[in-house]
Amino acid sequence: MSRVDKRYIWQQNDWPHWTYDHRRLAPLLAQVHLAQGHLLGRMHDLGFDLRDQATLRILTEDVLKTSEIEGEKLNPDSVRSSIARRLGVDIGALAPVDRHVDGMVAMVLDATQGYHVSLTPERLFGWHAAMFPTGYSGLSKIRVGQWRDDAQGPMQVVSGPMHRQKVHYEAPPAHRLEAEMGDFLNWFNVDNQDDPVVKAGLAHLWFVTVHPFEDGNGRIARAVGDMALSRAEKSPQRFYSLSAQIQRERKDYYERLEATQKGDLDVTDWLEWFLTCLLRAIQGAEETLAQVLAKARFWQHWAGTPLNDRQIKLLNKLLDGFEGKLTSSKWAAVAKCSQDTALRDITELLERGVLKKSEASGRSTSYELMPVGERD
Repeated sequence: MSRVDKRYIWQQNDWPHWTYDHRRLAPLLAQVHLAQGHLLGRMHDLGFDLRDQATLRILTEDVLKTSEIEGEKLNPDSVRSSIARRLGVDIGALAPVDRHVDGMVAMVLDATQGYHVSLTPERLFGWHAAMFPTGYSGLSKIRVGQWRDDAQGPMQVVSGPMHRQKVHYEAPPAHRLEAEMGDFLNWFNVDNQDDPVVKAGLAHLWFVTVHPFEDGNGRIARAVGDMALSRAEKSPQRFYSLSAQIQRERKDYYERLEATQKGDLDVTDWLEWFLTCLLRAIQGAEETLAQVLAKARFWQHWAGTPLNDRQIKLLNKLLDGFEGKLTSSKWAAVAKCSQDTALRDITELLERGVLKKSEASGRSTSYELMPVGERD
């Protein structure tokens, strides 16, 4: 690739000296800071138990969605169990957890709970090794816990079939990585003139532009961004998921990255998109808060009702957002019991008014939660 045309941002003469229009971003930044303060105040009023439940829900979504952005689907129960175990939150029976899920959870928690600790190459190597505990990414063996070496050619982001792949981006060559990451980490670990929220957007962009690892760069870039946001809020607890919002806007995210990485060092457009996405993520956390409060009200209302372990498990699944319709056969599968036992469990809950039959049942009868305070 010719270096004369300076096709990518890291080839610019002033790299990595970012510039942006402070005045253009100021109104948006003010909205973000206001939304952050409002959400932190709401969460503070919840009390410890509910705050832990909210954090568990948000972190579970964060780990799931940061992987989904890269096309990888993790088991939600395994992720939730891994986080609950590490946070010491009681969720009843824990699901089995594999090393890969545990590694993803360990990285996200280390980034946010250890936000005040310096980010070093060794720490990044630890995150990378935790993400790829077998030394493989899919069927491919990769360099784990160390910078890439470009032995197979330049690090490129590509799409399309092998015979006519489109190159979206090419990262700096491997021989520059030690110096590149030294510049990045020196900037990241030192207080400077950037607004801390702007710094999160720059950190995300800078890391993924250098692309220092063979795989996992996007996920680690988002963890670095979350670490910067935790520093901005001076809080180890996450009450919103930026990764979940990026997943909703995934196509736009990649298009913005590509346009920025092929542009100049004025990254105002990228920061405007990042801050707008962040604002939507914070505002969307109100829905999570409502779900946590609804779950607390539900269990408070039914606190005196005798329930067996299967019923508690399935009711919690409904409260946490059960995918699809709950039928007796699904109940039996999730609860690992017979169809007859599932029907007895459901009938008891129907008689007590905890469940009701869904109006749009279709071919097989399905069930949903009776809203608290509402009886047929």
